[in-house]
Amino acid sequence: MADIHLNCKGLQCPGPIMQVFKAAKEASVGDVIHVKVTDRGFSKDIQAWCKKTGNELLELVDGDTEIQAKILRK
Repeated sequence: MADIHLNCKGLQCPGPIMQVFKAAKEASVGDVIHVKVTDRGFSKDIQAWCKKTGNELLELVDGDTEIQAKILRK
């Protein structure tokens, strides 16, 4: 199990979700992807992406200046 950290601050849609997709493709089952994003649309995007791909959204924190997500690769 490994932790993968992505800093997607400043990227606009579809940049952050594409970075998550790429990381998940290279990750092993059980790895956790940590993402930091400033794109406000990312919250809905990551929830839909996890549902579609079967990966688990462990945490989603929608803060004032950034959104943080933790995704478990399944």
